[in-house]
Amino acid sequence: MAVPATSTWAPLASPIYRALWIAQFVSNLGTWMQTVGAQWMLVGDPRAPVLVPLVQTATTLPVMLLALPSGVLADLVDRRRLLVATQAAMAAGVAALATLTGAGLATPTVLLTLLFLIGCGQALTAPAWQAIQPDLVPREQIPAAAALGSMSMNGARAIGPAVAGALVSASGPTLVFALNAVSFVGIVVVLLLWRRPATERLLPAERPLAALSAGGRFIRSSPIIRRILLRAVLFIAPGSALWGLLAVVAQRQLGLSSSGYGLLLGALGVGAVLGAFVLGRLQSTFGQNKLLMAAALGFAGATAVLALVHNFGAVLAALVVGGASWLLALSTLNASMQLSLPAWVRARGLSVYQLTFMGGQAIGSLVWGLVAGVTTTVTALLISAGLLVFCAVSAWWWPLHARTGDLDLTPSAHWPEPALVFEPEPPDGPVLVLIYYRVEPDDETGFFAAMAVLGRSRQRTGAAQWQVFRSGEEHSTFVEAFVVRSWDEHLRQHRTRQTGQDLVIEQAVERWVQGEPMSQHLIAVKTS
Repeated sequence: MAVPATSTWAPLASPIYRALWIAQFVSNLGTWMQTVGAQWMLVGDPRAPVLVPLVQTATTLPVMLLALPSGVLADLVDRRRLLVATQAAMAAGVAALATLTGAGLATPTVLLTLLFLIGCGQALTAPAWQAIQPDLVPREQIPAAAALGSMSMNGARAIGPAVAGALVSASGPTLVFALNAVSFVGIVVVLLLWRRPATERLLPAERPLAALSAGGRFIRSSPIIRRILLRAVLFIAPGSALWGLLAVVAQRQLGLSSSGYGLLLGALGVGAVLGAFVLGRLQSTFGQNKLLMAAALGFAGATAVLALVHNFGAVLAALVVGGASWLLALSTLNASMQLSLPAWVRARGLSVYQLTFMGGQAIGSLVWGLVAGVTTTVTALLISAGLLVFCAVSAWWWPLHARTGDLDLTPSAHWPEPALVFEPEPPDGPVLVLIYYRVEPDDETGFFAAMAVLGRSRQRTGAAQWQVFRSGEEHSTFVEAFVVRSWDEHLRQHRTRQTGQDLVIEQAVERWVQGEPMSQHLIAVKTS
């Protein structure tokens, strides 16, 4: 990907982006304060090595259940209204947690249940929040916006845990939870004041199940997206051990109070903020794949130090490196994902990324907690560090694709409208589309190679089945055949789903074709 020469701070020139960024930062502060309060409520329990990682699991596991539906929802409804509703619901959930904690009723079961319900709100929020970024800043500022989003999260991680540690030590977790409930108000206010630019809807909204199926086909047919998701899994699954077991190490290995634990989380946040300052320069100098390798090695080193070193200062320094590595990896993957998804499927694609990211953390934290329970915390962390080293080395075999984030994804309605003798109803189908090509024998090799790429393009935009046939009756004639599930979905191919990159792919096929390709549409009929 060619990294745009854009300052990390450029998106803040947009008033609405700046206001949302500040409001999100305040909300992130509250979220990290809540995490410290919840984990510290459980750290004194005899089952702490298992229970403490479950705080992260309860918060992120809802993504496993709701990520894909929430991505579909964010592509079908007004994203601003969806975000207002979810933020208000999370505020109510955290307020309930504060009330029950103050009344002494927040048992581990109650605590984890409420954290799970709050996590449901986060699951519904995440795809819509990511998908509105191109509405807030120009495309060339998306990498900078991703870095600023990570800086917001990790800057809050640097400050929130330290503040929460002091508050928990002074007055217990109730105040921390109450402050988090208030922190959602700013985001709701800014969203209510924001007026998105009006967009013309060319077709009625997709049906939810059809939209979910279309999103899945796009992911399966996009090698670039699949590789981004693979790199995310290889990094996040082992990386979750440090986050899940840090509280246990803080108390049992380093002998720290809640304030000391807050400082450890703060060191990770400081490292992430420092990483954001150098992200653009490192991306232009080293490129995506080398940066991901360095990030995995840096986080592996921090994890190993946490396992083996009992000196508080040395652990703090290692966690600063770990925080920078975390930001470099996730900002690179997040920006690559946003820049590789066309607008019509952006929230659905980002929901799969969120499923990979947060689901990997949820399952990873649970697994590492169980490994630590069966063996020791040190053993679990060292296994994690070894897997992170493998993650770095595997970038030689499974790198991000060279064109990641560098495709023309602007809408391109370059298909001519079908000239039919009757007008099908939107649910009619399946639709069989036939396109006839004449190709000279000497051009067949190039034609087949170009058609293989075209087939993935057809499947990304809606084809459930795709194949090329050679005519048995006509010399040098080939027929491309693809099936779309309904006339409505085929019209979406024509009007909303094609991009500039799809046009480039079709032009590459036409280089090997004699004359103009001819198309034909066959709509299934019910015979009984």
